[in-house]
Amino acid sequence: MKTRQFTEDQIIKLLQEGKKGDKSIEDLCRDFGCSTASYYIWKKKYGDTNVDEARRLRRLEKENARLLRIVGQQRLEIDAMKDVIGKKR
Repeated sequence: MKTRQFTEDQIIKLLQEGKKGDKSIEDLCRDFGCSTASYYIWKKKYGDTNVDEARRLRRLEKENARLLRIVGQQRLEIDAMKDVIGKKR
């Protein structure tokens, strides 16, 4: 089954409409084309954020992942250097 990507703008709009309470969550999700499980996952992740905060959150998550990769690579290099130094003795 093909997964569908929604933008932060669309997600925030859905969450704000759900907060209004004019329609039930099931009806909103049906109109939007997502599952209610996705709605509650997004609600947990984005909560009361606006579009700018959601974009900032996404940027920070990408930066965090990049930094974690860098730290992992450095750790591997340090371990390799320790092995080389240990064998010379």
